[in-house]
Amino acid sequence: MANAGKRIRAARESVDRDKQYDLSDAVKAVKAGAKAKFDETVDIAMNLGVDPKHADQMVRGVCSLPNGSGRSVRVAVFARGPKAEEATAAGADVVGAEDLVEEVQKGNINFDRCIATPDMMALVGRLGKVLGPRGLMPNPRVGTVTMDVTDAVQGAKGGSIEFRVEKAGIIHAGVGKVSFSEEQLAENIKAFVEAVNRAKPSGAKGTYIKRVAIKSTMGPGVKVDHGSIASGLT
Repeated sequence: MANAGKRIRAARESVDRDKQYDLSDAVKAVKAGAKAKFDETVDIAMNLGVDPKHADQMVRGVCSLPNGSGRSVRVAVFARGPKAEEATAAGADVVGAEDLVEEVQKGNINFDRCIATPDMMALVGRLGKVLGPRGLMPNPRVGTVTMDVTDAVQGAKGGSIEFRVEKAGIIHAGVGKVSFSEEQLAENIKAFVEAVNRAKPSGAKGTYIKRVAIKSTMGPGVKVDHGSIASGLT
């Protein structure tokens, strides 16, 4: 444990916390600072110039990471009949209707993403107080209320991630693993930042993207010059 502490301290000392790194250098620093014995997740944090207490400043969306997230995602689908069969064939881990509602109400939430067909939303709506706080409530804006069950399930399994701004105007997300190549991580980060930029709400005033930082699970945070990520960011 002492050696681990020394490694982590050394990694933190290697990063200039006041500097904004170009994306490529930031990714290199994050990979170099990952000293844990497991494959750490690379996380991104974006500080936005919004106040999500106002409906016209809420930021929410979905991003398809070009190189996947590196996570094994368990997907639940609320559907009946042929659509339930379609969900199972597409690789959904849990499929059901009233029976699945009962399981969720009991606290058995063994999934990371939740999808529903439109006709199931009257039923799923009963679970708002359970699924909502966990960020699992299906929503048509992010493609999780849909008749295209196959595409939704395969997207969730293949690296499609949802994002939603928190109270302080911050968005967090995992954008890959330390084991990914520098190019793969950079591509995922660019895709995510561009998705958040496209989701800019009508009520956002002034600077929209204020700060961007990336880090591994146990490593130091590295500030990124978001101008080096993509052009046209505001």
